[in-house]
Amino acid sequence: LVRSRGLGDVYKRQVWDLPEGESSTQEVLQYPVCLIVISNSYARFYGVQSGLSRTTLSGTGWASGVMLQPAAGSLVLGGDVRTMTDRFVDAREILDGALVAAVRSAMADPNDPECRRASAAVLDDALRAWLPVDEEGLLVNAIVEAVETEPDIGQVAQVCQRFAITERSLQRLLRRRIGLSPKWLIQRRRLHEAASTFAAMIALLESAGGAALWSGPAAD
Repeated sequence: LVRSRGLGDVYKRQVWDLPEGESSTQEVLQYPVCLIVISNSYARFYGVQSGLSRTTLSGTGWASGVMLQPAAGSLVLGGDVRTMTDRFVDAREILDGALVAAVRSAMADPNDPECRRASAAVLDDALRAWLPVDEEGLLVNAIVEAVETEPDIGQVAQVCQRFAITERSLQRLLRRRIGLSPKWLIQRRRLHEAASTFAAMIALLESAGGAALWSGPAAD
């Protein structure tokens, strides 16, 4: 799938079928971006979650969504992304209701890979309405990418030096475009690194047959 040159980043589709009376809660450390998620039962535009985001699934359903590039949130929203921090709204308050209907139509059979790809294509096409990305947005994308991929960046002052911008201007820019501060951006990168290290450690224990030791009672 061809991405929208700076607006759509990662497209995801999920299908679930849980026994009656059971539910599954998913916890995610969100990236510093807004999300559009359209399911069989709801359509939502999410701002950036400053803490751990939680979604509870039950029954049978599906969801098709896109993780936007950092610059895209304010373009799609048409304003300051701070208004969406730690919250979501019905996507039809922001997007054309026809888009929601088109995604649901494309997902006629959520278990069919072709339907899943079609739903992503519908979202991708819709995002092109907000092209081109403005210069400020391109700068935001570059700043977020640098913080996420350059582990040597550990202080806000380093970001300022890297992009020749004052700390005050950087604070204003990121709060306006992603809804949170430069310090939060660096801390979230570190949390993602720690989570990846922990997951790798668990995988290593399991592959070595140490899962029982890991989860069992401590030795005397």
